[in-house]
Amino acid sequence: MDFYIIIPAHNEENTIKKTLNSLVEQTLTPRKLVVVNDNSTDNTAEIVTTFLKKYDWISLVNSVSSNAHLPGSKIINAFYKGFKTLDDNYDIICKFDADLIFPSDYLKQLSNHFTSNKTIGMASGFCYIKKNETWALENLTRKDHIRGALKAYRKGCFLEIGMLKPSMGWDTVDELLAKYYGWDILTDESLHVKHLKPTGISYNKASKHLQGEAMYKMRYGFTITLISALKLAYKKKSCTLFKQYITGYFKAKKRKVNFLVSKEEGVFIRNLRWQGILENFKK
Repeated sequence: MDFYIIIPAHNEENTIKKTLNSLVEQTLTPRKLVVVNDNSTDNTAEIVTTFLKKYDWISLVNSVSSNAHLPGSKIINAFYKGFKTLDDNYDIICKFDADLIFPSDYLKQLSNHFTSNKTIGMASGFCYIKKNETWALENLTRKDHIRGALKAYRKGCFLEIGMLKPSMGWDTVDELLAKYYGWDILTDESLHVKHLKPTGISYNKASKHLQGEAMYKMRYGFTITLISALKLAYKKKSCTLFKQYITGYFKAKKRKVNFLVSKEEGVFIRNLRWQGILENFKK
């Protein structure tokens, strides 16, 4: 299968070389890989340039944007700047972070999954972070959820969900919409990806409010937002985060921000979320 990979990168001089090395050493070589140098002020572009000289399937796009390191719109806008430089002859489109080290058979294993089951719309491995000299699962969410750091989409699924939403919550709504349109989501526990910078390490207070805003924009409703905020705050062991999530939700509601999904999709999403909540409660 033909893999196209887009890597948004903002000041990633300490990690981008390791990420690219792990991708050029794949047993299944990507057909195209684009790094979007998103307003970096360090040597990110220079490091990527050394790879361009060796691999004609790697390219670099330099982009000017905000210096703020916020999740959501900034990273997806960077993704699209890379996407616009590509043709549409891909089977799988990937959005990867610039601080990952992939096992050498990562793309081959994903290809095997996509090939063996035509209903799989998205697939990934799992992120591991370094703790006390060992690599441990970065256990921030359910094991059936694909982290935003390592998204891989079948072309048909990618197009049917309307591609990626430039908003906080993009890496949740994509899966919800994929399920709405009948696609399966696969996570392979055998694929361990080293995540060099733990998620959210540089996010500020404003970005935490965006998490609550995203819940509103996905039409969760207050009760599901409350449960989700409690769960996320518990996982991160922070009461402050709970307050920030709820504040973000009500700020979005007051401002009547645009939803990311239709009313029909919202009904499906709430039913799906309630189903998951009830299943967890039974356990």
